Amino acid sequence: MVFLVTFALYMKNATSKAERTRQFIIEQTAPVFNTKGFAGTSLSDLTNATGLTKGSIYGNFENKDEVALAAFDYNFSQVVSYLRQCISEHSSSIERLLVYPRQYRNFLKIPFLQSGCPILNTATEADDTHPQLKKKVADALNTWKKSLVAEVKRGIQGGEIKPDTDATQIAQLMICIIEGAVMQAKVTRRQSDLNIAMDYLEQFIRNIKAT
Repeated sequence: MVFLVTFALYMKNATSKAERTRQFIIEQTAPVFNTKGFAGTSLSDLTNATGLTKGSIYGNFENKDEVALAAFDYNFSQVVSYLRQCISEHSSSIERLLVYPRQYRNFLKIPFLQSGCPILNTATEADDTHPQLKKKVADALNTWKKSLVAEVKRGIQGGEIKPDTDATQIAQLMICIIEGAVMQAKVTRRQSDLNIAMDYLEQFIRNIKAT
């Protein structure tokens, strides 16, 4: 009986250690994948980022693909968590929607977004080259779109947003404006370009407010 308890504790600790190592690898390599992309990230990049050997990394992941998929999930979850925290500070649907232009206006100053939006970065590379990553991006976009649609519908039901507003259209246009602005700002590093787009998006959102 004592042996079984001891063995169970050993296995639990071993599993916990493996999980911690796996999470460490994901967190350390996620910024690398978002900056360099899947093809541009080498094994040396992974070992340099983690300080681990090739054997340690591939002892926790089957291959680079598996690390990249987990890294994308982590990068996307960081964006979602950050925005949710900002959104939770408001009760008004209009104000909750305005969180997007207000936060993306400063995306170049947000540490985990300085290398760009993980959705945009990954989509650009994986569109025709990596089906699994492409699906990850498609799912992420769908999640984002559903969230925006739900918020617009919430505003309509609460009488805050015009009743004839097409929630799906608003969500799609918001995503297009944000991602397009992020792409340009990332390339030019010009805050003025980003401000123009976010000013427009703020006005766009205010225009759907019920009078």
